Amino acid sequence: MTQAKAEQKLYSFDEFISWYPENSEVRYELYDGVIIEMPKPKGKHSNLTGSLIEQLLIVIRQIDKGGIWTIPRESIVKPKRENSGYEPDIIVLNQDVMGAESRWESESIIQNPDSVKLIVEVVSTNWRDDYYNKLRDYVRVASRREEMGIEEYWIIDYAALGARKFIGNPKQPTFFVCHLVDGEYQMTPFTGNTPIVSTTFPQFKLSAQHIFNLAL
Repeated sequence: MTQAKAEQKLYSFDEFISWYPENSEVRYELYDGVIIEMPKPKGKHSNLTGSLIEQLLIVIRQIDKGGIWTIPRESIVKPKRENSGYEPDIIVLNQDVMGAESRWESESIIQNPDSVKLIVEVVSTNWRDDYYNKLRDYVRVASRREEMGIEEYWIIDYAALGARKFIGNPKQPTFFVCHLVDGEYQMTPFTGNTPIVSTTFPQFKLSAQHIFNLAL
């Protein structure tokens, strides 16, 4: 997935939301005040994302959280920093606490980390955003409590695009489960036929390769 700068002006988060065009054919995210065009997922990226949503919904029903843990079609996560905003590939929300989200009904904005059970990013050519910016900002999303953030974040690098320090040399497709521990993400990599281990979804029994195959 390629990126192109949509505007040169620096925007605040609220200015970005006011600017965001309705019924857009592309997605936009805000990085340090700069609006970045994010073409909607296509091909393998879209296959993997859609199939993984199906797998997550199966598990959600198995643990009797159907209708409580939900996956919206679109959402924007507002980090603690005022000049960034992200639209995750997949986000699992906890409806039990969504009443605290004052901007959800009107703007699909998530500000409270307690509302989020899981965020998933499927890596594309803008891999640095998933490994650096979002890994940093999802730890401390919209909270004044320093050690509070999104409790679990998955990075799915099915095409092995990330840096070698993350996915090895030679590079290999890697699935990361990033779990919040003492205010920092503990990144656990999974490759090949290794079963994925998730604290939030312990019933999720698929292997890393199974997930990568969803892109085919």
